Amino acid sequence: MLHLRVISPAELTDDVLALLDGAVGVVNLVVLPGVARSPEGDLVQFDVAREAANDVIERLQRLGLCADGSIMAEQVDLSLSDAADRAEREAPGEGDDAVVWAELAQRVSDDSRLTWAFLAFLAIATQLAGIGVVVDSPILIVGAMVLGPEFGAIAAICFGLLRGDRHLIGRALRALAVGFATAIAITFACALVSRGLGWIGPFSLTGHKEIEFIVKPDRWSFIVALLAGAAGVLSVTAGKSSALVGVFISVTTVPAAGYFAVAAALTRWDDMAASVAQLAVNIAGMVISGTVTLVVQKAYWARFGTRLPARPPRDPDRK
Repeated sequence: MLHLRVISPAELTDDVLALLDGAVGVVNLVVLPGVARSPEGDLVQFDVAREAANDVIERLQRLGLCADGSIMAEQVDLSLSDAADRAEREAPGEGDDAVVWAELAQRVSDDSRLTWAFLAFLAIATQLAGIGVVVDSPILIVGAMVLGPEFGAIAAICFGLLRGDRHLIGRALRALAVGFATAIAITFACALVSRGLGWIGPFSLTGHKEIEFIVKPDRWSFIVALLAGAAGVLSVTAGKSSALVGVFISVTTVPAAGYFAVAAALTRWDDMAASVAQLAVNIAGMVISGTVTLVVQKAYWARFGTRLPARPPRDPDRK
C-alpha cells in the first residue's frame, strides 16, 4: 500500500473526493478542511494499493494539484485492516509487480544528478577497486562493487529511453562520464604516488589469477550485465532495494575503472584497453536489458489501463 497526502484548494476538493470515491484500491480516506497553510487548502489523506496507484495519481495530476496544491506519497510498511486487504484484492495485478511510474520518475531523476556524494562514493569505490587489483583481493573488489553508486544513473538512462526524455538521458550520461572520469583521475594520481614511493611497480598486476576476469571481457560478461540490468530495474520498480546488492556484485563497472587507473599509472596499455572494454560491455548490457524490462512492464500494465504518465515540461530555471 501507498499512503498519499494531498493538499487541495477548496474549490477542487469536491472533484478530488468524487475521483477518490469511485477509484479502485482506495481506502482509509480522511478529509481535513482548511487545515493546510502552505499551500493553503484542504488536506486529503488516503491509502491506495500500489497496483492501482498510477491511475489515481495521474487523475489527481490532471486536476492541476501539482501546480495549485501538493501530492505526496510514501510506502506503508504495516497495514492491519480488512478494508485495506479488500482494496488490494480489488485492484488489478499484484502489488509486488506494480510499477508506480511517478515514483520511478522521481527516483531516477534524483539518482541521475551529479552530486558531491555521488562523486565521493564513486571515487572511494574506484580506489578500493584499485587497491584490490594491486593486492589481488577479491574481497576488496566485491566491496568496491557494492559501494559504487553508478546503477542509479544507468536506471535513469533506461527510463529516459523508455519515455524519450533526452534531458534525463543526457544528465545521467553526464553523471556517469564525469563521475568515472573523476574517480579514475583520483585513483590514477594515488597510483602514481604509490609507484613513486616504490609500493607498486610494472609487475604489480602480473599473476593475479583471482581478479583477471576484470580485464577479460567476453560473452559471459555481456550476459551477466544483461541479467544484472534486468534484475536491477526490477528491484527499483518493485521497491526491493536489498536485491540491488546482488546487482552491484554481479557487474564489474567499478573494478574495471579501478583496474584502468592502476594500469595507466603502470603504463600497461593492453590492460587499459581491456578495462575500458569491460566497462563498456557492462554499461551497455545493463542499459539494454534495463530498457527492455521497462518496456515489458509498460506493456503488461497497459492491459489494466495503466499508462506511462506524460513527461512533465522541463523547468528552464532548474539545473
